[in-house]
Amino acid sequence: MSRQLLIESRFSSAVCAPIYTRRDGLHSQVAVGIDEGLKHDSSIHCDELVSLPKSMLTYYVGSLLPEKLLELDRALAFALDLRLPFVS
Repeated sequence: MSRQLLIESRFSSAVCAPIYTRRDGLHSQVAVGIDEGLKHDSSIHCDELVSLPKSMLTYYVGSLLPEKLLELDRALAFALDLRLPFVS
């Protein structure tokens, strides 16, 4: 999981949130699946952010609707212990 603007930039790496089929129900995870273009029910794990060379990001899988992006915002804020007004 990364953002398109960064992938298209001249930076050589991107911070990404891995997606696993495992779901633990943590506040730092976002459930995703077929509606987002994946083959299986999975979850985005915001506690496991990694920086990857963009050359490794070669296969586009899917995208998030605005509602899921808001869930991702909340999960990232929780994982990073950010105090933002949109996080409940």
